[in-house]
Amino acid sequence: MRFTNLLAASLLFTSLLASQISLAQKVKSVPFSYLPEKAEDRYNQRVTRKMLPLPAGGFIILAHKAGTDYAVERYDADLKLVWTAAVPVAAGESIEAFSHSPEQAWVIVHHKDEASQNLTALPIDLRNGQKGPLKKLVEAAARDRRPSIAISPDGTRLVAYRYLTREVQIKAISASIYDQKLTKLKDRTYDFHDLGDFFSPTVFVANDGTQYATLVSDQMKKLTVRRYRNDNPDIKVMSVAVGGTFGGKAVTVFDSRFTLQPDNMLYAAAICNERESGLYYSLKVVKFDFIDKGDMKFAPEFRFTPEYLAEVNKATQASAKRLEDVYISDLLLTEEKQLVVVAEKKYEEGGDESPVHARELHLFGYNEFQSPSWHRIIAKDQVAPPTESFTGIGYRAAVFGPEIQILTQEKLNGKSDLYVRRVDARTGATQPAKALGLTVAADQNLAYVKDFTGWLDAKTIIGVSRPSKKSAALMLNKIVVK
Repeated sequence: MRFTNLLAASLLFTSLLASQISLAQKVKSVPFSYLPEKAEDRYNQRVTRKMLPLPAGGFIILAHKAGTDYAVERYDADLKLVWTAAVPVAAGESIEAFSHSPEQAWVIVHHKDEASQNLTALPIDLRNGQKGPLKKLVEAAARDRRPSIAISPDGTRLVAYRYLTREVQIKAISASIYDQKLTKLKDRTYDFHDLGDFFSPTVFVANDGTQYATLVSDQMKKLTVRRYRNDNPDIKVMSVAVGGTFGGKAVTVFDSRFTLQPDNMLYAAAICNERESGLYYSLKVVKFDFIDKGDMKFAPEFRFTPEYLAEVNKATQASAKRLEDVYISDLLLTEEKQLVVVAEKKYEEGGDESPVHARELHLFGYNEFQSPSWHRIIAKDQVAPPTESFTGIGYRAAVFGPEIQILTQEKLNGKSDLYVRRVDARTGATQPAKALGLTVAADQNLAYVKDFTGWLDAKTIIGVSRPSKKSAALMLNKIVVK
């Protein structure tokens, strides 16, 4: 009997050891050099994705190495460094954008001095890391608003633009459109003098070079999109009211987000609130179809009722009196055209030196006919010191078939790790958080950098983390999920 027990214990230990070895074989790590950056705006980082998968395999990374030195690095799928291209960034300069086309990586640099400011493109050959000549894309006066850049989903078209203002109101946008060889295709002015006051203008560019100017107009009540083509002077405008007066209460847009799909379909979501009280009123979703039907599809609104607040409090084990600090963070679309709108609660405790928090996720699912079909609240409670801002907390999400994967760094049940939750976009069914088995340090120093997190495929995740309190070095990790 004693021998049987010893044998059973031995077999159990061997089984556990084998399980640990199997899990350990799913994680590969190599040393990684990175110096944290001080964000100008905690809530609106200019480059939030610094690891970009490549269709041909592997990935590229934009890393801050030291002082004003950056580098673009290409790795293969086994974390072998293929090449490194140094990207010097001088005083008065900062990285504006990071992307790639089928042939080259793009690093867009913003320069400002006492007289002027500009955006410059540095192309880097994806095959060998060879840098091409710098190309100035747009220039503006130093006192003007900061110019901006739009890059198409496939990276083959770029639009650099500057704002033309009268006092503080934007009246027009002056844009230049480039192909992937940085050959200028067209100069274009987007004139908004007829609109009066409007807010949040953003330019998108499609793979074919078509541009879409999106904005919130009519005293924060309308979502408006204007389409501009390179082969046609005609301008097509679509506009839909999402705010107004309801039950005697003025309702306006509090937060909005647009996203352009590779097929030129443009989706928008807006959180509206009551103007006087600030109470959250509803979520509105719109599809702007400039291609097939040439019209808009307006989804039924989702109301933020007291019952919804009760759901949030139950999920988060809180007792909030109202929704606050919830912002739209993603519009995710599956191949079957199910749309999932993700909003996240983000806030800081007080002044510039206060900790920042990223809390629960609010998910809203819409079917292929754009009807609301489900909603979920995913509880989490992340906090970071102000020096890290939101680079380590928050989440990453990706779509694979009908499934959405949501990745967070959290400490759950005493274990600091990266966790994945899987959500069925058709039904909203959500699996519990699953640890990836990657030990992440749980102390006050930099332990995880969300900017480098991404997927090579549905089962392969890349991330940068520090494994323990005893280690000061960051590691680049490849995690293969079962």
